[in-house]
Amino acid sequence: MTRSEISEVLDRPLSRELLHRDLCRMAYVAKDGTPRAIPIAFTWNGEQVVVCTSTNAPKLPALKANPVVALTIDTEVHPPAILLIRGTVELDVVDGIPDEYLQMNGSYGMTAQQRVEWEREVRDLYDGMVRVVVTPTWAKLIDFDTTLPSAVQELVERRSARQEAVQHAGAELQA
Repeated sequence: MTRSEISEVLDRPLSRELLHRDLCRMAYVAKDGTPRAIPIAFTWNGEQVVVCTSTNAPKLPALKANPVVALTIDTEVHPPAILLIRGTVELDVVDGIPDEYLQMNGSYGMTAQQRVEWEREVRDLYDGMVRVVVTPTWAKLIDFDTTLPSAVQELVERRSARQEAVQHAGAELQA
């Protein structure tokens, strides 16, 4: 997928809306070779997805060994809106708390006082973090209106072909 094709998907209004959510699911290959999928807070900086994690997180050695991930950002309504992103990871160790980490937790239902307490606890707990920066290499938006999962699209096309064949056969019988 080209950079412009990726940008076209990620610049759609529904994609932009999904990229402003708090949580995604990130899949990666663990050090033992088995798959992992974790919910994790994220931010979108206009070009990359950024997640932040502790410097001792088990996912870090796995991401160093195999720096590719798949992300899913979706809604909890029917039909769901689903943004799928595949990408490569760069790990950026930082002192203190990255601004993105504080931003990515911004729309949770916290009162102002809860937010102050949460931020104080975060600053007390972490002396540094790792920014996991995902550069998209592929993206797909599924809205079940204009786009479908590829397997469902294939079934729709098969059904349409069957219906056309039945109609054609019926027309030949009547002729």
